[in-house]
Amino acid sequence: MKIAIFHDYFGAVGGGERTVITLAEVLGADIITTDTDALSTLNSLVPIKSLGKTIKFPPLKQISTTRHFSQVDVTDKYDFFIFTGNWSHYAASTHHPNLWYCFTPVRAFYDLYQTFISRQDILTRQIFKSWVYAHQRYDQRSVLDVNQIVTISKTTQERVRKYYNRDSPVIYPPIDTSRFFCKEYGDFWLSVNRLYPEKRIEMQIETFRNMPHERLIICGGYAEGDHAARYVEQIMNDIPDNVTFLGEVSEKELIDLYSRCRGLICTALDEDFGLTPIEAMASGKPVVAVAEGGFRETVVPGTGTLVSSDVLSIRRAVHEISPNAYQYHDMCKKQASFFDLNIFADRFRSIVKQNVYDNI
Repeated sequence: MKIAIFHDYFGAVGGGERTVITLAEVLGADIITTDTDALSTLNSLVPIKSLGKTIKFPPLKQISTTRHFSQVDVTDKYDFFIFTGNWSHYAASTHHPNLWYCFTPVRAFYDLYQTFISRQDILTRQIFKSWVYAHQRYDQRSVLDVNQIVTISKTTQERVRKYYNRDSPVIYPPIDTSRFFCKEYGDFWLSVNRLYPEKRIEMQIETFRNMPHERLIICGGYAEGDHAARYVEQIMNDIPDNVTFLGEVSEKELIDLYSRCRGLICTALDEDFGLTPIEAMASGKPVVAVAEGGFRETVVPGTGTLVSSDVLSIRRAVHEISPNAYQYHDMCKKQASFFDLNIFADRFRSIVKQNVYDNI
């Protein structure tokens, strides 16, 4: 059986991009996408085909991505189709049988609509409102063509039920736990995320600004044409000496950083799932995360702590955990094992087979 995975674009590497690559490897699938700028950091041998580049200006980037997928037709080349990301499901009308591995409904359209509005000036706000008004209707219509929705977390499952009135089983994203290890509990905390406003990087910076005896290393980038450029400029404007930005790093470098850090800091706003806490735990490292979204599903007692989304709470947690980070090792490794690649592979192969038979 030949499987195609449609994914929006590879403009910046995050948990979603790594999950798509892993899914393709597990299923022996091809990936069909638009931008491929960030693929060089993933070291993948998965066959990847580009439908063409997007327009690097919001919301034209998202609109051009939608157009690419709504016009593609590879029905004669594949037997089953999987959509990932926010825009690739616009290919669902002609590509069956299919399923959407939903990371989240478009947050700018739904749960973060007011948050996005609050960040814009008057002119941009009107453009944004017009785009959402028109495109949200297309989004709802397109999802009707999806045969099955599978979600990455209970958090996303609740959003799918709320905004699409659809039920969806949960298959948590995986990591290959065998690749992660603990070298030491070093002299720095780690943060791994795309540099988007929803990740609240400024909260991390302010937390460590008043802890000169602690260090923070931040990894990640952002995709050209997204809404992050102005935000990145703002947070880079006043960085304390004990905070270092590395930008995007390779998989090998990232695994090394996990192996040497003292722990991981996660501050994303109502995160869909959050792969980075699992990667840290697989390295035997504790996690300090805000008590929101998918973090509530993964950060359990003995693996770190969940805190309120404010600088003081995060600072207290870092102070408490830092001297004894090594004590979290065993529980972290145990928790990470529940998200191992083999479990993910078995569950996904099973649900693909089920959908193929159900739609014959």
